[in-house]
Amino acid sequence: MKNKTDKVEKIDKIETPKITDPALLPLQPIDALQTKEEYSRCQISDIQLEYQEAEKVSFDKVLFKNVMISESSLRAIELTDVIFENCDLSNVNFSEAFIHRTEFRHCKMIGTDFTRARFQNVSVIDSLCDFASFRFGKLKLTAFGQCSLNNADYYQADFQKVTFEECKIDQAVMAGVRLKDTDLSSCEFTGLLVDLEDLPGCVISAEQAASFAGLLGLVIK
Repeated sequence: MKNKTDKVEKIDKIETPKITDPALLPLQPIDALQTKEEYSRCQISDIQLEYQEAEKVSFDKVLFKNVMISESSLRAIELTDVIFENCDLSNVNFSEAFIHRTEFRHCKMIGTDFTRARFQNVSVIDSLCDFASFRFGKLKLTAFGQCSLNNADYYQADFQKVTFEECKIDQAVMAGVRLKDTDLSSCEFTGLLVDLEDLPGCVISAEQAASFAGLLGLVIK
């Protein structure tokens, strides 16, 4: 049986992180992050980082496992070939981040700020992302699979081959997002904030049509 990760990758043809065996990466101790610091080919596990404030910290071929980051601002962080597994990144400021060939697996990212971030070849799998912000971001070849994205904010984000598979997206903000070819048919929601001119080409289920009918001023009898 294929797991959730396999399913998302097959749908989106996303490049996976280029880490041969994450479990064999050497452990890297960290007490504090510094601006423009670089980390490569290591594993950061079972730690809590609090009150971090740094910019343009770079991680290349890194596994984060069971890591909690709280009360922190890591603006313009650079993530390439990175895996986050069972991490809590809630309310962290990752605005203007560059995120490439990265996976978030079973993570908690409630209210995490990805404003103006650039995503490419990114998978977010079985994660809690309610109230996360992707405002003004550029999301290319990005897949959300089995995630809770209620009240997530994608205002004026640029979608290029973005997929949502079996996600909860109730009251998500997608105003200013061109939704052509975006498939929401497997998602759960009672309402979304969208602009009518951006809806043509969006794929929804028959059951979801009632929610969009209200936007058009239609009454279903």
